[in-house]
Amino acid sequence: MKLELKGVSCGYGGRTVLRDISLTLQSGEVLCLLAPNGAGKTTLFKAILGLLRLQTGRVLIDGADIRNWPRAQIARLIGYIPQAQHSTVPFQVLDVVVMGRTAYLGPLASPSSQDLAIARNAMSMLHIEYLADRVYTEISGGEKQLVLIARALAQQPRFLVMDEPTASLDFGNQLLVLSKVRQLAKMDLAIVMASHFPDHAFLYSTRVLMLKDGCVYSQGLPDETVTEASLRDLYGVGIRVVNADVDGERPFKVCVPRTT
Repeated sequence: MKLELKGVSCGYGGRTVLRDISLTLQSGEVLCLLAPNGAGKTTLFKAILGLLRLQTGRVLIDGADIRNWPRAQIARLIGYIPQAQHSTVPFQVLDVVVMGRTAYLGPLASPSSQDLAIARNAMSMLHIEYLADRVYTEISGGEKQLVLIARALAQQPRFLVMDEPTASLDFGNQLLVLSKVRQLAKMDLAIVMASHFPDHAFLYSTRVLMLKDGCVYSQGLPDETVTEASLRDLYGVGIRVVNADVDGERPFKVCVPRTT
């Protein structure tokens, strides 16, 4: 399937936040979104999810404009994964994942045995079945993030929107979550993932979109888009892009700060 934004401008009230944004996302791709704070990442996600009225442009799925689609229809195709949530309500993990079936239920309906099976299958895909009876508020940050991914997968979407999925996670849990992103793309899902770490673009994405001041600064293949010049312009600091060559592994690029 294909998700397209064509000439999208949107904002809040009379203020325009994003201007003339165009992008295409195909099944199996991971689009890494890099942008400084305040550049419009959250606004872009709201536009993709159909939560904002567009000032100009269109959001299309396989050529169909989603402007007037019911919320449930959009939710069946696009899953949203926020940063790990610090809920104070002691839901069981399985109950949190089953919430992803809401798009398929009527206003007063309860999840069916089939909905529970789909939720359990989503957990199995991420190898977190052992968490089913645990309390969501009592598991680790990395586990919480995987539960939120499972909840989105329970929607059975074709596209995933991930808002900084590694935020506030330790190094090990970051790698754990990002490895799952790569696996999901291999399952033919299309993923757009915001990150504050340019290294993620080299490690896990097929394409990169850079936003600056509400506009597309650059987009394309990681090696062509994430350069020392573009990172300096985007973040206002000196960054070196260097090749890392680890014995027995394919060479890859990493970003390190300039100290002089």
